[in-house]
Amino acid sequence: MSDPQVAENKRFCSSCGEPVGRSRGDRPGRTEGFCAKCRAAFSFRPKLSPGDLVHGQYDVLGCLAHGGLGWIYLAKDKNVSDRWVVLKGLLDSGDADAIEAAAAERAFLAEVEHPNIVRIYNFVQHAGDGYIVMEYVGGQSLKDILLHRRRELGEESLPVTQAIAYALEVLRAFDYLHTQGLVYCDFKPDNVIQSEEQLRLIDLGGVRRLTRQDGAIYGTIGYQAPEIADEGPSITSDLYTVGRALAVLSFPFKGYTRKYVDSLPARGEVELLRRYESFDRFLRRATHRDPAERFQDAGEMAEQLTGVLREILATEDGEPRPEPSGLFGPERFAAGDTLVKGGRAAPGDPGEPDALDGPEPALPPVPPARAAAALPVPLVVREDPMAGFLRGLTALEPAQLAAAVAGAPQHTPEVRFALARAKIEMGLFDEAEEFLEELGQELPGDWRIEWYRAVSVLAQGRVAEAEPRFDRLYGLLPGEAAPKLALAYCRERGAPADAVRLYELVWRTDQSYINAAFGLARVHLAAGDRGGAIAALDSVPKISIRYVPAQVAAVATAVRGRHADELTAAELVEAGERLGRLGLDGEHGDRLAAEVLEAALDWLVVGPGPGAGARGGALLGEQLAEAPLRSLLERTYRGLARLTRDREESRLLIDAANTVRPRTLL
Repeated sequence: MSDPQVAENKRFCSSCGEPVGRSRGDRPGRTEGFCAKCRAAFSFRPKLSPGDLVHGQYDVLGCLAHGGLGWIYLAKDKNVSDRWVVLKGLLDSGDADAIEAAAAERAFLAEVEHPNIVRIYNFVQHAGDGYIVMEYVGGQSLKDILLHRRRELGEESLPVTQAIAYALEVLRAFDYLHTQGLVYCDFKPDNVIQSEEQLRLIDLGGVRRLTRQDGAIYGTIGYQAPEIADEGPSITSDLYTVGRALAVLSFPFKGYTRKYVDSLPARGEVELLRRYESFDRFLRRATHRDPAERFQDAGEMAEQLTGVLREILATEDGEPRPEPSGLFGPERFAAGDTLVKGGRAAPGDPGEPDALDGPEPALPPVPPARAAAALPVPLVVREDPMAGFLRGLTALEPAQLAAAVAGAPQHTPEVRFALARAKIEMGLFDEAEEFLEELGQELPGDWRIEWYRAVSVLAQGRVAEAEPRFDRLYGLLPGEAAPKLALAYCRERGAPADAVRLYELVWRTDQSYINAAFGLARVHLAAGDRGGAIAALDSVPKISIRYVPAQVAAVATAVRGRHADELTAAELVEAGERLGRLGLDGEHGDRLAAEVLEAALDWLVVGPGPGAGARGGALLGEQLAEAPLRSLLERTYRGLARLTRDREESRLLIDAANTVRPRTLL
């Protein structure tokens, strides 16, 4: 700084908080003096000047900046190859709290060693004042980066992915501090510098031990948690500051020190929050007024923020970002991938009764109990004594699981969670609730209790009641796919547009969640969008074990439940080619082939007619014309009759074959 001064509007008495050192008329304000109200001494004048040699070792080059606790000087360490160091002294030497905080910073910094936190080298005395000697970290603070973006680019905020990446690095540093029993207290964009490819916390003046209940607490309006004055700092109040800083960096947060000093704007008021619901939910949990509703540790917060980042990146460039969850296992099965069954007696003869039971819907509705059972299951906590015992039982059927778990050597919380899940899947909901009540008393606040209660309500078919429960879980776990899948299922009928949005969000991010693809297809088909349904089914990767069921559903979707005049030759040919590529053998393949042939004959006989493209092309190896398709369908029915063990069904299939066979002279 060419002229190191503390701006007058930042000069306040350290004792009573009144403005001091202010100008009057043409007379500039004093940098040293006494408070007019309480007579406490104040000083805002740097103690060191360029050329001063501190402790016979540190050659002062000048002032870098000033902050709430002291002047910051740049110096050269004459004893260590003239490396640049930072000397930090007191801004107001009459402030007893500032003196105490500086001594605390020295003690804490001496213990701290983390790549995202500035290092302390020494603590020295000079002319009666103490100075912390710290590593010099070159670069810009996040506040400076934000201001530069506003001035040079005309953009009010950082790209949200960049802001999240910064927050994740800060959370790593906080996780380290918290495990050391320390809280940072005064985090804000000013206090962290981007140095090359790394962030560094540079000001630990407000750091204090979690066990300490007395002493000054430093914070900044707009970032500090609302309970600080009454309850003091905590891990959750530290994490609150990270959430607030992330909001300030990622969108134009007008009024964050006034109107929204301890709240966030409504989602509808901020375009970024409307676009990325999971990010909005993350910020609202991180900055909740109630500390019990916030993230409880930095690792948990970072895990959810990473999940949100994956969603945003996948949304922006369309590339999936799969990653195993740290809280849930994989989907247990795809609830909507049923194979075909059905067929008609006399295609092309309107009014004839069905030969079989009739085809299922192309994408049949998934019963609530099956949807609940298909959801990912919370992982077993590794620290539980029975964790190893439970891992070997994951593939058991519910009754087998309940029997095996009931005989566990210890009925630990994880054992009881497993029993609750088994009872829910067995339909023994009251017994499951008894386990959950017991766990609620033992583990208050554990999200898994609410998860299993929501799953139980869904399994009982009370979908409208389950929906708000899963909505709350989405708010608690905004980076997880499982609550979104459950919520999307609950909204399929009442709010299909929301269901589509949630299914797309999960599927776009991680294509291991096959239920999202089938859910998308169901909702599109229910809305009459067959093309959208088929596109969703086609997006299931070929390497997936659900690829064939998805393609089967796509074939059925193309032809099933459609009037003949809705079909086109191109759709029929494509359905036949899709079926041919699958290479299905046996009954499933024949039934699906029969369905495609039935639709084609309907189209030929009662559909558009000979003048509307009824001729030409090939279907399942035969010309797209009535006689050859009748012969092929006859053979298909007879083949199915040979495969079935049901005598009545066999008779109906033979009758259908006789009915559909082309007329001949013999």
